Amino acid sequence: MKYEDMAITVTQLNSYIKDKIADDEYLNNILVKGEISNFKNHYTGHMYFTLKDENSLIKCIMFKSYAQKLDFMPKDGMKVFIVRRSFCL
Repeated sequence: MKYEDMAITVTQLNSYIKDKIADDEYLNNILVKGEISNFKNHYTGHMYFTLKDENSLIKCIMFKSYAQKLDFMPKDGMKVFIVRRSFCL
């Protein structure tokens, strides 16, 4: 079998992951603690950063619509709690 026949598209992978997370009640209402590093406040209004602990890291983005609601400016070294809650429009 050829690789082309076995491969899925990026869109298919993203859809699969999104569906798995959407169906998981725990992942839809999660609170994560960590330290901000590599913070970048992009000119578009989005915020890019890494959330890390002693052993692992997660690359993160906060979109402009959420970033505008912050009452502080994140910075490297800041210890934070990140909330992900499900919602429907």
